[in-house]
Amino acid sequence: MDSLITAAARALATGDPLGALKRVALRDDAPALALRGIAMAQLGDLVRAKALLKSAARAFGPKEAVARARCVVAEAEIALVSRDLGWPAKALDAARSTLEKHGDHVNAAHARNLEARRLLLIGRLDEAESRLAGFDPTTLPPASRAAHELVTAGIAIRRLRTKAARAALARAEHAARQADIPALTVEVEDASQVMNTPAARLIARGEERPLLLEDVEALLASGALVVDACRNVVRDAGMIVSLATRPVLFALARALGEAWPADVPRSTLVARAFGGKHADESHRARLRVEVGRLRVELRSLADVSATKRGFALKPRRPRDVVVLAPPVDEPHAAVLAFLADGESWSSSALAIALGASSRTVQRSLEQLAAAGKVQSYGRGRARRWMTPPVPGFPTILLLPGSLSGY
Repeated sequence: MDSLITAAARALATGDPLGALKRVALRDDAPALALRGIAMAQLGDLVRAKALLKSAARAFGPKEAVARARCVVAEAEIALVSRDLGWPAKALDAARSTLEKHGDHVNAAHARNLEARRLLLIGRLDEAESRLAGFDPTTLPPASRAAHELVTAGIAIRRLRTKAARAALARAEHAARQADIPALTVEVEDASQVMNTPAARLIARGEERPLLLEDVEALLASGALVVDACRNVVRDAGMIVSLATRPVLFALARALGEAWPADVPRSTLVARAFGGKHADESHRARLRVEVGRLRVELRSLADVSATKRGFALKPRRPRDVVVLAPPVDEPHAAVLAFLADGESWSSSALAIALGASSRTVQRSLEQLAAAGKVQSYGRGRARRWMTPPVPGFPTILLLPGSLSGY
């Protein structure tokens, strides 16, 4: 490898894309095209970066399997950053296998990390964790170690293992300082802010207060009966009853949980569950049916008993009943939680990440745009949506799989 290529590669490794381009910007050989592509990615021109990397992969000869595999890994990283979740994951897995076979353990580890990051993003935590299981990052360069620890921290945060998350973030911060790459240091600092930002509200006995992630973890292990409005479930330390597909039942459960130990008037329940302003006889009949269904769903955790003026929640054993709510109640909060990362998303990528239909996501985006909460650019398949991060918005608890460790 000639000296200019070597110097450009070193510049990219230290986060200096302009320094790299000074050495290879006018060259069209395969190694230079690959380095130019990575440099453009670091500068944020992802479209140009992708085109250059594709050209580089074609330019490398059939005997240069490692070089082509490295281009695939770089393309995968661009796809992840641009939230192209439909990018073929099998191609990345094949590239990782090639790199491992030829002894390029650093880039193979980077490919493994990208696989885990994608799985984490779409809430497949068990698979993400298995990608990193048994891998020792201590032999990696500092930048690679920091990236590995960020994914480890992300998995721990989604599982609400806050001690493990803080330990991983501390290791990431140490590695980022060693790498001395400003962009990486900022990424670690942004990830660490999650731990010190209110993630939810606790509503109990008519009062409410903000909770950090550690507080949420302690609450879910406390034995209290929790009506979890972040995941639309009712839970205690040993059991979870999901009402995610039963919005009327969850609306009733939340109203009863917020009022506990008092009861809730029938007119209030009708308004919360059905949107009715006045409880006529048809509303009362429907309310009785839905309360009966709620009793069946919650039978192992609590009863819903009738009172003179309405209904009350009665836990099966003595304990507190609390509601865990997002800091801000927003009907499209899950969509905003993904957009709050500051990246631009397509509606199809959001649908993959949320596990929802593209049409459902598109309706949410249109309503958010009409309210001025998101904005889009581009047209057709190139249309992307984004919003500036909202201070204090509950990005973690609304993401898929965030409470699956309990």
